[in-house]
Amino acid sequence: MLPFVLASPTLELLAPSAADVPAIVDACQDETLRRFTTVPVPYDRSDAEFFLRRIVDDGWATGREFTWGLRRPGSGLLEGIISVRLRSSDVGFWTAPASRGRGLMTGALSLVADWAFEGGALRELFWEGYVGNDASAAVARHVGFTYQGVGPGLHPGRDGGRPLCWKARLRPGDERSARPGWPDLGGRSAGPGRPAEYRDADGVESVGDAGDGVRRPSPDPHALARDRSLPEAP
Repeated sequence: MLPFVLASPTLELLAPSAADVPAIVDACQDETLRRFTTVPVPYDRSDAEFFLRRIVDDGWATGREFTWGLRRPGSGLLEGIISVRLRSSDVGFWTAPASRGRGLMTGALSLVADWAFEGGALRELFWEGYVGNDASAAVARHVGFTYQGVGPGLHPGRDGGRPLCWKARLRPGDERSARPGWPDLGGRSAGPGRPAEYRDADGVESVGDAGDGVRRPSPDPHALARDRSLPEAP
């Protein structure tokens, strides 16, 4: 599969290239990005080149995984990465530190979801993030993903284990608006183990008021997610 572009009036998603290596290396020095992703630590130019060759290029060539770099129209600056893995129908993404809090990744995830259900013909799309990654969860929630609970991650962490992850699902007929049922993302104050930088999420100015304006009791953030290997009612 040859890489293709997804675009809106405010965003362009293009496959990252060698010209983006400095931006990728710079973003992957961020402690928050390292905390909630599996990027190598330390991270240098060789890691970015490996990512482009083995993940981006091979993913497009085999049709296994499609990866885009997030940019503004007319700008060559890479401001984030988003990908969709076709076999597991799941998405992953990160935003460069200087570009957070502007709604860019929320728009990018919406574009990828539109393609996944139309051109990609996927029946559903899954998101997961480490428990406590409020910003990533808020992006998925704002796009309309339904929270499903907690379970071992689909993809191994740096130590080879399966970290506990929040999980959510989006289907073609779902409304693209924030749904109730999510944990209290970023509350009014950062609790133990919840970093203050996640009080406001990318694309959501006030996480607590991002839905329908009605405050509801927060669900147990450790409720087990359904096993995706088992059949379930639509």
